[in-house]
Amino acid sequence: MASPLPSALRALLHRRFTRIVVFSGAGMSAESGIPTFRSGRNGLWNAFDPQALATPQAWRRDRDTVWGWYEWRRGLVMAASPHAGHGAVARLRNELDAEVVTQNVDNLHERAGADGVMHLHGSLFSPRCDTCGAPFSLTASPPPEPSRQRPPPPCPACPGAIRPGVVWFGESLDPAVVEAATAAIIRCDLLLIVGTSGMVYPAAGLVDLAPPDALIVEINPEPARSTGRIGYAWATTAATGLPALAEHLLAYSR
Repeated sequence: MASPLPSALRALLHRRFTRIVVFSGAGMSAESGIPTFRSGRNGLWNAFDPQALATPQAWRRDRDTVWGWYEWRRGLVMAASPHAGHGAVARLRNELDAEVVTQNVDNLHERAGADGVMHLHGSLFSPRCDTCGAPFSLTASPPPEPSRQRPPPPCPACPGAIRPGVVWFGESLDPAVVEAATAAIIRCDLLLIVGTSGMVYPAAGLVDLAPPDALIVEINPEPARSTGRIGYAWATTAATGLPALAEHLLAYSR
């Protein structure tokens, strides 16, 4: 259920914004029941450190285990559904041409109806060859039973293997995605930071590129960014706060 806009936030939004950017993080996906990266354990994976599976070294050492873990994560995403906050972002994207930048590797923004989402950390749904980089189309859903070891598919174009399409620790962000996200943020007049701690760099540093006169609104149950740039920190969840905020912004555009 949408929350009424706090009066102080309503006063700050008392104008028409034309260059809106939504920057989302793990907290937004957690509302759909997807565990955050560091809490994504179950009995199958208790013996593993998630961060140890998310490196190029782990892939070279044990591709079957790494692929099995990412297929398990993809299955969690496929079983989840976008919430009202994702729907509100899709409305902002489709009706106000808002740009959407996310640190999340799921496809919940897209499934809610937003296109052109910029995935700073890649996506579970965009695997590619570990040798030639060719994109690969996955089956509609992972196998119903998770497996701790599952061989990755072979690349149809070369002798390589298909790897998860996410950015691992020790890898650089995709320069094209960073460039597009930077361009959107440096020209925005409203930046909505949703469900992110602001601690994962270099992605989190992008929000500091917003123009001095841009309004920055943080939506998070526990406000996290310790910066004077935040114009308003709304201690609410994306699913409750974003629908009300989107409705207000859409009303000013009519």
